[in-house]
Amino acid sequence: MTRRVKEFVDIEDHSSIDDLIDKLVALRDGLPADAEAELRLRGDEVFGRKISISYLRPQTREEAECEKRYAQEQREAKERELARLQAELGVVCYAAPGKRGKLRIVA
Repeated sequence: MTRRVKEFVDIEDHSSIDDLIDKLVALRDGLPADAEAELRLRGDEVFGRKISISYLRPQTREEAECEKRYAQEQREAKERELARLQAELGVVCYAAPGKRGKLRIVA
């Protein structure tokens, strides 16, 4: 599986520093080698703050199958819409013939 998925882990700010360190160490130990993890502080004083950690992980087989199925359906829907519009307008898309020249600006 060549595709990677961005995963998020949120840690609320209502924990002690020791608990926070333990959670971060456990999370770091469980990350894949090429995870490219990022840590951000999100939120504000009104809604509260939380630590958000994002990292990349390999896509699972189930996720790949689901994405493949939806990608195929989306492609077919776009092709149907294009055919409908072409029939409505009476226009067929094709590549422009001939060689295109460079734009020349004369001052």
